Formats: sequence, C-alpha cells, structure tokens
Amino acid sequence: MSKRVGEYDFLKCVFILLMVAFHLVYISEKYPYAKELVYTFHVPAFLFLSGFLMNVDKKVLDFLRSMFWIFVPYVIMECGYVGMSAVLPVRERIDHLTFQVLVEKVLLHPMGPYWYLHTLLVSGVAYFGVWQLMRISKTLFPKLVVLSLVFAGLSYKVELLSPSSALYFVLGVSLKQTGVPFTSFFRASGWALIPFVLLAAYPVNFDRYTLPGLLITYLAICLVLAVYQLLPRFIQCFGEGIGRHSLLLLLFSPLFTMAVKPLVPVLSFDVTGMLFLVTSLCVTVIGCLGIGWGMDKLGMSRFFFGREKVLSPAE
Repeated sequence: MSKRVGEYDFLKCVFILLMVAFHLVYISEKYPYAKELVYTFHVPAFLFLSGFLMNVDKKVLDFLRSMFWIFVPYVIMECGYVGMSAVLPVRERIDHLTFQVLVEKVLLHPMGPYWYLHTLLVSGVAYFGVWQLMRISKTLFPKLVVLSLVFAGLSYKVELLSPSSALYFVLGVSLKQTGVPFTSFFRASGWALIPFVLLAAYPVNFDRYTLPGLLITYLAICLVLAVYQLLPRFIQCFGEGIGRHSLLLLLFSPLFTMAVKPLVPVLSFDVTGMLFLVTSLCVTVIGCLGIGWGMDKLGMSRFFFGREKVLSPAE
C-alpha cells in the first residue's frame, strides 16, 4: 500500500470544504463574487489532482474493480438526488420523473455534486484505455497526444465531459507521466498571493477554461500548500483527515446542506453569515463522517464502497 502524501490530502480538504461552503444557498447568495472566484479553481484543482493521482498501472480487472466501487455509490446517490429533485422545491427541479429521465441523468447528464464522480469514471476509463492500447509505445508524447484527442472527442463530440474538466484531468495526467514532482511544479509560496489577488480583482478572469483561469488555479494550489507549511502539525493532521474522506463529504454533504437551512433565521443576528458558515461546515463534516462510521459499524461499507471500512486512519 502506497504511503499517503499529506499535502495532497490537505488540498482535498480545502477544496471540498469550499465546495460545501458554496453549496450553502445562503452563503452563495450572500457572497456571489467569492463564489465565482472559488468556482474558478476548486473543481479544476480537484480534477488536476485526480488525473495526477489516478493509478493506471494495474491489471485490467483490478482497475475495473476500482472504477466499479466508484460507480456503485455514484449510482445510488445520483438516483436519490434525482428522485428528491422531483419532490422537493430545489433549484434543479425535475417536473416529471420517468425511468428514461433517471437513466439519462445517471449515464449522461448527472445532477448535483455527483457529476464529479461521473466525470471521474469517464476520465479514468478513457485514460486507462489509452494507456493499455498504447502500452507498447516507449515514448510519452504520442500517448499524451492520443489521450488529448480522446478527451477532446469525449468533450466536443460525445459531450460526456465538459472541455474544462477534460483539460484539467489531462494536465494532471501529463504532470504525473512526465515524472515532475507535484510540489516542484506547484511551489508553496506566499508570494503567489500577489498575482492571485490581481487576477481575482477582475471577474473577466473567472473562466476556468482560459489562461487566467489556469493561472488562478495554479496560484490557488501554491497558496494552499504555503498555508499548509505554516500550520502546526495537529492542524495539518486534522485537515489531512478530512481530505482522506473527501468522498464521504462529496456523497453525503447535500443531506446536510439542506438540513442546516433552518439555521439561517436563527443565526441571522450575524450579518456576515460567518457563524452560519462555520456551524454548517461543522455539522456537515461531523455528519458525513458519522454516516461513514455508521456504515462501517453496520457492515454496509463493503457493499457501498467495496471495503470493510471507509473511515481510514492516517497511513
């Protein structure tokens, strides 16, 4: 079993918490500018990490097994989300739920945060397939060219991926395959704050599929790594622990972002919304980890995640 890298888990922690924060309707409406900025880099950073960390040096059955145990929780939660969207007054409402609509959402156009798992599945299978078909090639460049063409087809022709998702995943793969260490490419530096602020000052830069969007994502990762280095070890460990379980937060956070809505009027005396935000994040993190703990205790994790325990200790 490979040793986990603390920096990767801490990055996952920061970006998954940002995802949860701006899935809170009250916060996203109160801070629309911050939401647009965060949406420029937090998902691209996750996709870059996913491409960088995905292991395709496996036997076919082993790789397909790993994809299957992403597919199972994805299908269960996506079906639940689509079903709830047909009965609850949410923004992504479905007026007439049919079996055909359900299949279309699950296989082609997922709703809610679960689109990320759909993208991960499509990207992972495409990446593995290209690497298997071109395994006799000893040079990297032709592989990356073919991979880029396949992802372009999946984006523009088949429309199973967004172009920006394909771009960041392929960039992550490219960095991994060239052998450049992650923390050598993304250098932790507080100086990254200056160009980050300058770019963030102009909303025209808030397009992840442009050069300014790429730079904002790069600088955001460098800044998070710089913060990581300054933190006491116990806070680093806390963040790493959340990052190790980012899948639980992705899967179950919608339950809690809806559940905390009644807290808005209760905490309305805080006009900044920060008390609501911190409370909601605590409830969401504890709740998601609690669900994972309960599934472990009840023996459900083996059927949902394909392993005995989803809550993993530090490695």
